[in-house]
Formats: sequence, C-alpha cells, structure tokens
Amino acid sequence: MDLVAACKAFVVVSGHGSFTAGAAAAQIPQSVASRRIAALERHFGARLLDRTSRTATLTAFGRDMLPAARRLVESADALEVHAEQAKTRPFRLAVPAVCGPVALARLVAAARRRALHLEPQPAEASRRAELTRTQEVRASIVAVAADRSPWRVPLGVAGTDESRSGPFFLEGLRVVRNSARAGRRRVWIQPEDDMPHIRDPMMRLRDALGLRPAQLAVAPALVAAMAEVLDSGDLLLCSRTQADELGLCWQPVGEVVPMRGYDIAAGLREDAERIRALPYDLLARCLGVPDNGIRGGE
Repeated sequence: MDLVAACKAFVVVSGHGSFTAGAAAAQIPQSVASRRIAALERHFGARLLDRTSRTATLTAFGRDMLPAARRLVESADALEVHAEQAKTRPFRLAVPAVCGPVALARLVAAARRRALHLEPQPAEASRRAELTRTQEVRASIVAVAADRSPWRVPLGVAGTDESRSGPFFLEGLRVVRNSARAGRRRVWIQPEDDMPHIRDPMMRLRDALGLRPAQLAVAPALVAAMAEVLDSGDLLLCSRTQADELGLCWQPVGEVVPMRGYDIAAGLREDAERIRALPYDLLARCLGVPDNGIRGGE
C-alpha cells in the first residue's frame, strides 16, 4: 500500500464529504479513491469513514486520524517541492580564472541539458582547493601534476612580436654584456601557474641557462603581467588558447614543455562524477587543452 497516496485520498474525500466530489478534486477515479481508503482502513484495522450512496462521514476513529493524515500529506507535498528546488539549485564549480567566457558558456549550456545548473566561480589555483575544503563550492577544477591528470595543457611563451615563429629558446634571454636591454626582458609566470610542478622546473631551467633571477618571475596578477608584456616586450607563460584570447603571439618553449594538469575535487564523490560526466571536449576547451589533445568521441 502507498501510505501517502491513501492518506491523500482519505483527506480529500473526508474534506468534501463525498467519494465522487473528493475523487474529482484529487483528479483520480472514484474507484481508485475507494480502494485506497479501504486499504488504509485494513492497514489500521478500523473504519475511517461511514459510507452512504451519496456521502462519506468521518467515524470517531477517522476524526482522530485525520490531523495526522493531513500532516503526512502536507509533509509529502513539501518534500516534493524541496526535491524540485534541489534539482534546480545552482551547482557551484570553482574553475581556473584563465577559462574563457565563451567556452564556459558552452559548458554551462551543456550542463543544463543534463539537468545540472552549473554556476562557475573563477578563482586562482591556490584558492580553488580552499573553496572545496570549506564547502563554498560543491566541486573544483584543481591544479595537479600533468602526469596524473585527465586534462593536460602545454604551455609556451607569448608576446607582441609577430615576426617570431617556431620554438622560443629561453637561452636567448641571457643578458649580453653592454646590451642596452640588459636585464629588462623577462618571462612572467601568472598566478594560475604558480604551482610547484610548473614553477620549480622553470626556475631550475632559468638557473641552468645562466639567466638573472628577475628574468623569470611570478606576477601578482594576470593584468600586471600583461601590462609588462605590452609595455616592455616581456613574455607571458601561458597556453596557446589563452594567448589567442589575449591577442598575443604564442611559441612553444624550446628547452622544456611546461604542462598544466587538472582534475576534479569535490566533497562528495557523486558531485565529482557529475562534473566528469559532462562532455569531455567542452571541459577540455575551457581549460585550454589543444584540439590535438582532445580525445575523439568524448
């Protein structure tokens, strides 16, 4: 027996004093209402209603049971409403601040078609993990070492010089004695890449090539790094996708292949799986994975 459905029939029939009127109000056949109330009476072992050909009146037992039955029906209705609201409640996802708005919009649209109301929250790499830990978001796209990540984004250097092509060797930044530009040209690491698996190998390469310490530096913000690139001819460590969005000319690094890696972190495994179930190619393009790195058919 469906206890909630039976109580709904009992409440509405007793309220109308008639099986015919009550069934019509509940939008169920009269025979269904009668069967449900009869099943409820068998379940309780006592009659709830006295029936005549036209009326249905409460018995003493029915009067005692009606308030509790009404509370059960109201609670069930409230639960249904809450369930609908929960399904449409925004799913807050911390994403890299470098994600482009168009790619993010496509991901959000795809998520809605899967009944997932995604609400991206751009944040720097160090902040995203904290947002997940404090449950300010339900999941985060976190930075991890590329060799253990499902999404890998190769990095290069980007600047304003459109004449350059092919790999850019950082060795070419070595300061030449008596050069007018001595010590001025730098490579900026943006906050998204201020992670040990990216920053530390780049610093070791800088030292091995004999570059000055200031020639490879971590910028406090992407805007500050871009200002230096536009004003002084410095270079920005970034993905090809980000360089295109910023209007810069991108080149791979000749000596190494710096690589961003991303994975999903969430307080609940179910939340992480909901993000992983989104189209791989859409999420990959948000993160800047090049087309040749996007697995076909996913």
